Amino acid sequence: MTTRCAVSVLWRLFAFLQALIQPDETVGISCIPIVVIIVSFVFVGFFLVVYSSYLLLRKNYRAQNLLLLAAGWTFYGYWNWRFLALLIFSTALDFVLALRIEESSNAARRKALLAVSMVSTLSILAFFKYFNFFSENATELLRAVGLQPGFVTLKIILPLGISFYSFQTMSYTIDVYRGHLSATRRFVDFAVFVCFFPHLVAGPIQRAVTLLPQVSAPRRISLAQINAGLGLLLWGYFKKVAIADNVGPIADRIFNGYTDYQGLEIVLGIVAFTIQIYGDFSGYSDIARGLAKLLGFELMVNFHFPYFALNPSDFWQRWHISLSTWLREYLYIPLGGNQHGRLKTLRNLFITMLLGGLWHGAAWNYVLWGAFHGCLLIGYRLVEIARGVEGFAPSPRFVVRTGQRLLMLTFVMVGWVLFRARSLDQIVYMLGHVGWRSSPTSWGMANDLLFFAGALPLVEIWLFTRNDPLWITKFRPVPRAFAYAAIVVWIVVVGARASNEFIYFRF
Repeated sequence: MTTRCAVSVLWRLFAFLQALIQPDETVGISCIPIVVIIVSFVFVGFFLVVYSSYLLLRKNYRAQNLLLLAAGWTFYGYWNWRFLALLIFSTALDFVLALRIEESSNAARRKALLAVSMVSTLSILAFFKYFNFFSENATELLRAVGLQPGFVTLKIILPLGISFYSFQTMSYTIDVYRGHLSATRRFVDFAVFVCFFPHLVAGPIQRAVTLLPQVSAPRRISLAQINAGLGLLLWGYFKKVAIADNVGPIADRIFNGYTDYQGLEIVLGIVAFTIQIYGDFSGYSDIARGLAKLLGFELMVNFHFPYFALNPSDFWQRWHISLSTWLREYLYIPLGGNQHGRLKTLRNLFITMLLGGLWHGAAWNYVLWGAFHGCLLIGYRLVEIARGVEGFAPSPRFVVRTGQRLLMLTFVMVGWVLFRARSLDQIVYMLGHVGWRSSPTSWGMANDLLFFAGALPLVEIWLFTRNDPLWITKFRPVPRAFAYAAIVVWIVVVGARASNEFIYFRF
């Protein structure tokens, strides 16, 4: 009987994996249903139903957690219910392993349990995200030495948000192992931490030490949180729908047909993508933080004026802060950080950025992008060493600081070419054909960029001088209402009618 049950379970598991791996169909990374939810009235209806029920349960936070868990699983399952099973499996596995790690007093057993957690999570991530990439490159390597292996490829659907929630669950078991956090005894609480729907599919990546205590305790929603949440929602939708989705077609036109353009047109295409990826990803992060605030939660800030960075280190303290923080805490420092001499420090910086690039996707352009930023960090560090200074001290002179920011922004834009391009030939062509040579087409592009995105740098400069991204929420009620109304009108009038998928949904 036991054997029959085991065979039945294995057969069901095989059938499940066979359903995920579709060898007879060409399957892409489909994010359209989730995109439709987030940037349309469908999501508004979904959130209003969840939020009204959530407020009705305000005296019972455990019932609220059950509601949030159901909402998170429904939200994720709407895209593909089969991958919901994978999400639940990953959640349950790390929940149990963390409990066992905390209960054990044997150092070797604790380390083995942590290894099981890490290997299982990374194996799932590697299979779904990197199998074809490594298979293809291994095949090419063997062919280069004279062998003729068969190329094995599977049509694998990339589970939405797997890179984000995998890093969250890993941080939890690592922190429990390190003693930084007590393992929770409530599966519902841990599952809500993993599948909290505002940030489930594209971050910010939350550490359990900051989010799990909020899940495991009653929440009080203040007027200040509601005000800040609404401000973040409006600003996030504005950056996504009114800016990123309008300048995106300009970037697509140049990058997809790059051989037809040169000079100023290439420059404008790079600028368009620079604006698009910031508006798109920071817009999503603002929406996630705004929704969380309305629910009484505080998510970490993921962007803090990144294009005003003075140097590479400053940039990574401002761009995708949740990822750079994760990489520092769980990769750079365990590698040794800056504690074992300058040479090893430079090595650790490069390895961290290389793997950070690979985290973004199974393609060489992401690896090259990570290596480029690793080289930038090393280059700036070597300049500091040559100058005899430790750390980077901003110049007191405004002109010098402005020059430093413009230089760093130029490096970042070069990096975006590596990130967005799909071949080495494209990278070489685009970077080799930048210039100021104009054409009627380039002036039309420049007008579109100025119309759709011209207000963004002005507002960002204004907010940056105050070092407060939420300064607009601190206006008096009447000016604030006018500001919010102006944003809504601009979104309705100018916002793209056909919204594109969020760029970071692909990762």
